[in-house]
Amino acid sequence: MSANPSPYAGRWVARIKGKIIAHGSTPEEALHAAQHSRHKEKPTIIYMPPAQNLIISPLLDQVLDALPAEQPLYLIGGAVRDALLGKTSHDLDFGLPRAEKKGADPMRVARQIANEIGAAYYPLDSERGAARLVIIHDDGTRDTLDFAAFRGDSLEEDLRGRDFTLNAIALDVHTQQLHDPLGGANDLRQKSLRACSETSLSDDPIRILRAIRLAANFGFKIQPETRQLMKDAVPGLPATSVERRRDELFRILGGAQPQTALRALDMLGVLDEILPELVEMKDVEQSAPHVDDVWRHTLNVLRHLGTMLAALAPEYNQGSADEFYNGLLVMRLGRYREQFGEHFSQDLTIDRSLYSLLFFAALYHDVAKPRNQSVDADGRIRFFGHETDGAVVAANRMRELHLSNDEIDRVQRIIRNHMRIHSMVGRLFTDGTQPSRRAIYRFFRDAREAGVDLVILSLADLRATYEHSLPEDLWKTALDVCRILLENYWEKPAEVVKPPALLDGHEVMQAFDLKPSPRVGQLLEAIREAQAMGKILTKEDALVFGRGWMDANA
Repeated sequence: MSANPSPYAGRWVARIKGKIIAHGSTPEEALHAAQHSRHKEKPTIIYMPPAQNLIISPLLDQVLDALPAEQPLYLIGGAVRDALLGKTSHDLDFGLPRAEKKGADPMRVARQIANEIGAAYYPLDSERGAARLVIIHDDGTRDTLDFAAFRGDSLEEDLRGRDFTLNAIALDVHTQQLHDPLGGANDLRQKSLRACSETSLSDDPIRILRAIRLAANFGFKIQPETRQLMKDAVPGLPATSVERRRDELFRILGGAQPQTALRALDMLGVLDEILPELVEMKDVEQSAPHVDDVWRHTLNVLRHLGTMLAALAPEYNQGSADEFYNGLLVMRLGRYREQFGEHFSQDLTIDRSLYSLLFFAALYHDVAKPRNQSVDADGRIRFFGHETDGAVVAANRMRELHLSNDEIDRVQRIIRNHMRIHSMVGRLFTDGTQPSRRAIYRFFRDAREAGVDLVILSLADLRATYEHSLPEDLWKTALDVCRILLENYWEKPAEVVKPPALLDGHEVMQAFDLKPSPRVGQLLEAIREAQAMGKILTKEDALVFGRGWMDANA
């Protein structure tokens, strides 16, 4: 937007002698408002265009080309909001009049557009008339276009029934005119989050999570009245669908400032309703060098995780590395920017990113500490086995959230192994013992691809443990260990991390007269580990080693 955008941009205004005396989302609204205050004078009604040309997905032009000229169609909600913020959205929601209101069947319109632009077509709701188009591009990114009939008898009724005013703005795709009956564009400029009505939150309590996400992502201030409506609607959350709660939660975790969002959810009482095991971490004290209780420590882990991932992003941002510890991070690990970017661009499912999944693991990495707490005779607090039990707690919650088995396995590997790098750092820091080839091999054997996630999580965990009291030499030692792990994973995987198989199961059974049994797998694993340690280089070496292993394990 321009530096000083007009508060009436995108609205109709009534002017008398060049002075604006009223405004509205339609010419009629502006005229009616003007007549109410200056009923004896005749105003001029004009449209105030947006402060800038809206940059929306190039798909909009393709949709318009495929659309009959007489067919009304409006882009509604998030894509318009993002365009007003100067962002391009890949999720486009379109609305059109209901068939009984002289409109067209949205599903028929969507199918026609799908045929024209080469998109996949999916019916969503035949009763309401809703369909989805999906376009997957060559680089793996995708655009989603949803088409639905107005929720109500008119566009304005549809907009007034939405969640927040900044999402209740529509763009006529034919004329590019904005329809903004609730002043959402002005709220957007003021960074103000305001409910569309007194029932917006109680009608759909999932909007509580959405409000927190929008506030965190865009720096919006939730209005006091809206905040109270959110608090009042919390008891209705358990009645909403698990999938919708899950999806909003992972959007929060994958967005900006998840730690701030979670703190807000806790203050509203939302965590008690959707993630109750997290509340148990509050006020659980930890011994030094920890500077916070378990809950505050966890939120700080999320904060440091976000800043470190930003510092190591493929697009270098000097501001993200200005802080001292992150500056050292970039110096030691910055050469792996592209690899980090590629790693976190992968998805286990099309609905959730590895990035948000890592933040979920970070949120749950210490979840079992309250139930594993013990106190030594000298008063030191310990949490033996919390990583193993925590993986079980997280898996149970993920099943209730209907996440995939692959996602559950990934998070369990992260939580179960999150203390291992700390142990490596401790040995190098105290007696100079670097991670051995065997230790590196076993780490990645157990963690698999999540080993990269564990590198970043362990560093964030260390930062949150000490905060500003973190010794510089300990931080450098941790970075050294993580660099060694990443060097082996990305630069020489065939030597240590994943040595090529010299023998297969059939060859092992034939060479050592074995029948199919767990013993075959154990021998193959022993051979692979010996390769990683540099003891075996050839197939003949493997056979000799195998004979010795068989004799030792007779």
